[in-house]
Amino acid sequence: MSLQAVFFKRTFNFRFDARTSRGPMKEKTSWFIKVWEAADESKYGIGECGPLPGLSMDDLPTLENILRDVIIRLGAVHDIHQENIFAIVSEIVPRGFPAVVFALETALLDLSNGGKRIVFDNGFVKGEPIPINGLVWMGDEEFMMKQVHEKISEGFQCIKLKVGAIDFDRECRILESIRKTYEPAHITLRLDANGAFSAEDALAKLKALSRFDIHSIEQPIKPGRDAMEKICSESPIPIALDEELIGREGNKDALLKKIHPQFIILKPTIHGGFNHCRLWIEEAVKMNIGWWITSALESNVGLNAICQFTANYHVDIPQGLGTGSIYTNNIPSPLSVERGFIRSHAIQNWPEL
Repeated sequence: MSLQAVFFKRTFNFRFDARTSRGPMKEKTSWFIKVWEAADESKYGIGECGPLPGLSMDDLPTLENILRDVIIRLGAVHDIHQENIFAIVSEIVPRGFPAVVFALETALLDLSNGGKRIVFDNGFVKGEPIPINGLVWMGDEEFMMKQVHEKISEGFQCIKLKVGAIDFDRECRILESIRKTYEPAHITLRLDANGAFSAEDALAKLKALSRFDIHSIEQPIKPGRDAMEKICSESPIPIALDEELIGREGNKDALLKKIHPQFIILKPTIHGGFNHCRLWIEEAVKMNIGWWITSALESNVGLNAICQFTANYHVDIPQGLGTGSIYTNNIPSPLSVERGFIRSHAIQNWPEL
């Protein structure tokens, strides 16, 4: 049976200016691939392609042309099974488009599972929760502290703060204030610098931050710098690589052996889709490198798929999957965040898309 597909675009509006060290965002655009068998359009799979502006490899003006080409090639596919989906996607999506890979993997896996927004049929689909961190966005001290108190009152025991966009001394004052109120035994703090520190002053800043009992810090300097290897070996705070992994799917083993971070953070939209994230995890485990999975500002469609992928693994630390409430016009879904966990309540409640 031949496949048919379309893609369409939606823009999602943030509830606030989402600030990172790369600047503020007011909205985020995603493209959705919808796939069905020609004989039955009522049963379809859907996947989200949402490259991050200024970060993703496929944040390009030619993206829609690539999506059109992929849909044409998909018409030549006559038989899909879960066992061959990754191979099919690898054949029809050109290299350098991880968000397209993620979208097509999701759509085809969804279709193969009956078109019910079940991408991986595991415990998450049946209601088992996943622990997540509470994300605190950059802003002035009052805004960030307000978010911290809200997240902790909501039951989060792991808080992740974006750093690097405001004065470093002010950020230290915020962390000091948090630690005066919340002890490390009760609240875990993670930081994400998005490459904001310079290679020259990164170790000094990491030493200054270490007095606040930080669990880890993501990407302290920009990717591709020789200094990262030294920083990972000498930092008093465990280093988690994120942007460093972008476009490095072809040499996972060499990269991890050379830099040997304490953690890697995987975003299927950015780091090669589900198949490559699976391979990243396998390499990390071989080298005793920790990992967790994070969404990349997808809508609930992409977030649902990433949660189900995460649930394929034994998860014992909070994941970065709490971004479902950031949009005013997100797609309605059975996902909810409760007391520091994300769960799915009724998979059949998804709307028509």
